[in-house]
Amino acid sequence: MLFTDRADAGHRLAEALQHLEGEEPVVLGLPRGGVPVAFQVALALKAPLDVIVVRKLGVPYQRELGFGAIGEGGVRVISDDIVRRGRLGQADLASVEHAEAAELARQAERFRAGRPRLSLEGRTAIVVDDGIATGATAAAACQVVRAQGAARVVLAVPVAPPDAADRLRTSTDEFVCLSTPFAFSAVGEWYRDFSQTPDDEVVALLARAAAGPGPERSAPDAEPPSPDAETAVDKEVEEVEEEVAIDAAGVRLTGDLQMPAGARAVVMFAHGSGSSRHSPRNRLVAAALNEAGLGTLLFDLLTPAEEAHRSNVFDIGTLADRLTAATGWLRDRTALPIGYFGASTGAAAALWAAATPGADVGAVVSRGGRPDLAEPLLVAVRAPTLLIVGGNDNVVIDLNQQAEAVLRCETRVEIIPGATHLFEEHGALQQVAGLARDWFLSHLVT
Repeated sequence: MLFTDRADAGHRLAEALQHLEGEEPVVLGLPRGGVPVAFQVALALKAPLDVIVVRKLGVPYQRELGFGAIGEGGVRVISDDIVRRGRLGQADLASVEHAEAAELARQAERFRAGRPRLSLEGRTAIVVDDGIATGATAAAACQVVRAQGAARVVLAVPVAPPDAADRLRTSTDEFVCLSTPFAFSAVGEWYRDFSQTPDDEVVALLARAAAGPGPERSAPDAEPPSPDAETAVDKEVEEVEEEVAIDAAGVRLTGDLQMPAGARAVVMFAHGSGSSRHSPRNRLVAAALNEAGLGTLLFDLLTPAEEAHRSNVFDIGTLADRLTAATGWLRDRTALPIGYFGASTGAAAALWAAATPGADVGAVVSRGGRPDLAEPLLVAVRAPTLLIVGGNDNVVIDLNQQAEAVLRCETRVEIIPGATHLFEEHGALQQVAGLARDWFLSHLVT
């Protein structure tokens, strides 16, 4: 099942939830992408709409492993088993919870614009998201909703992988999912338009819902645009497809710049050994990012003469310096957020450059990367980092898992089953592209 956009998914999901209208439910959207879906559900069920803000509490040395979650109203859901097995002390728990509580409060205030949180005491709560990847956040949200007093918890999503759907059915009173495709790699592949939902859209939809019934609630885009209604992004970024020359510390580097119309972020590719801006692997990933509305800059960190000497491929300091210089070149041409996609030794260069003081890089994705080559600087990386590794690339898996324990930023390791170092297996590179796209959309576009 393919959805046109989140509004279309919301309309279809609302039809599957009509049996709940008589329970006078409260609809809760998971920010950001779940809110446009939830808006349509709330509209159809004539139900109040709110946002459910949840922050997962990650084990300090393995952040993707959650030991609990927190929600508004001081709600804490803690897994004593993970705390015990992880040998986490009270200082560890308090440090993580303090940081996440501050972000939770900031998000809640931003989204609601001063309105109070809706009471769930004794109510049926319908938790809505635009799709499920692993289900960890949705499961945590359902736990928080129950702890906030909901008598019945329903989780409703347009699409989810079969294994996550099976897990979630056992953790809610009712689980409604329109599609559980077997060939699932990322939520965005099941939408024609999966552009990022900005904070402002979440705020606007919640405000419309709070205003009550009226013509303006008929759809998120119901108000006619003013003559100046073009977004600033559309005015600022026109479609660009050109070969560029980059001066990086006196060395002329050649690149291909692709900017879709209205692009809201741009990703720079740092290639590794045996790769280049012409690599079909890099271009496949870049095409997926372009389809999602992200700009890309593919360029070669080494000149053809330099590539002839293999030792240059492992000179991570030089590669990182050139990536940093190229980033400065790009910043002179656009104010858009910038992310790095690195492969093999290029991933080490991306992490090294991201650790540079004042780098201001929004996100990093590594494909089959060698983060160990940037090990002295990993602790200084602040950009959220996704490490993608093939399931049969055992040595590199170990190197990435060791790096995950060192990194102090938001970090996740994704292992693609059956894939080798170059991800040449059927569908493997498409999974890489989907994961990278979702990571950049989530962390670069606000």
